[in-house]
Amino acid sequence: MLEDQINGIGKLERDLDDAVTLIELGEMEDDETAIGEGEEAIRGVQAEAARRQVETLLSGEADRNDAFLEVHSGAGGTESQDWTNMLMRMYTRWAERRKYKVEVMDMADGEEAGIKGATLQIKGHNAYGWLKTESGVHRLVRISPFDSNARRHTSFASVWVYPVIDDRIQIEVNEADCRIDTFRSSGAGGQHVNTTDSAVRITHIPTGIVVACQQERSQHKNRAKAWDMLRARLYERELKIREEKANAEAASKTEIGWGHQIRSYVLQPYQLVKDLRTGVTSTSPGDVLDGDLDPFMESSLAQRVYGTTVEVEDVD
Repeated sequence: MLEDQINGIGKLERDLDDAVTLIELGEMEDDETAIGEGEEAIRGVQAEAARRQVETLLSGEADRNDAFLEVHSGAGGTESQDWTNMLMRMYTRWAERRKYKVEVMDMADGEEAGIKGATLQIKGHNAYGWLKTESGVHRLVRISPFDSNARRHTSFASVWVYPVIDDRIQIEVNEADCRIDTFRSSGAGGQHVNTTDSAVRITHIPTGIVVACQQERSQHKNRAKAWDMLRARLYERELKIREEKANAEAASKTEIGWGHQIRSYVLQPYQLVKDLRTGVTSTSPGDVLDGDLDPFMESSLAQRVYGTTVEVEDVD
């Protein structure tokens, strides 16, 4: 991996030298075509350098791993549950843009619309590294489609991201510290499996962490995946403890409501998405909700790694 990075930097230097030489020769011979080719080559070097700069932000211990992503509705009833469903779709579309694979591990439908919560497994290189700064409360302001008086509503939902752990990482869990419950599956596909208690929920009593899986028809398979999810949550918790000690911070999971949001999505009375940590904005919330999240992620990753944000133009 380090050798690839060094070779990549060497190639950037050679490509830049070649482009500059081409431009110099073009200017000496008054060859506009050569000058144009050299300038195009420099733009290519700039784009590749920017891509590699972003890659340096994905150097954490578990950044290259797959990720679990949970979404949970907050204050606001049906409004919030619909917003939670919109967030699940947003992250699914973002993953599809990157050719990542998405599996729904658990989902609870809302009473009237949307979902109360869901857990996705997102599979792809650096999935956790990209998603890890998305944890927090997301706020939506819009004219409610459920309000006959067409009033503006504010809704909240939380996102929680943790890495899928692989064979390199050993996490020991004492089963005596856990409570295991089984229940009938619900949600998409539930009608095929809800005749038996195939879904599994595990509660880790010392930490209060709860995970659930109802993806498989077999209780045995759901139990195995739930244990994997629990080990992943405990590992993510340990990573966060280490980070807090290193940075002398006290970041933790907070209530879903005012004062704790990381990003605001306003659809009415104006169109704006703003990350409250980095100041990055977009005036095209439709694109953001369709998965255009990279500028927000890049800036928040830079802030996390370097203590400052990267220069990002309006997402549009």
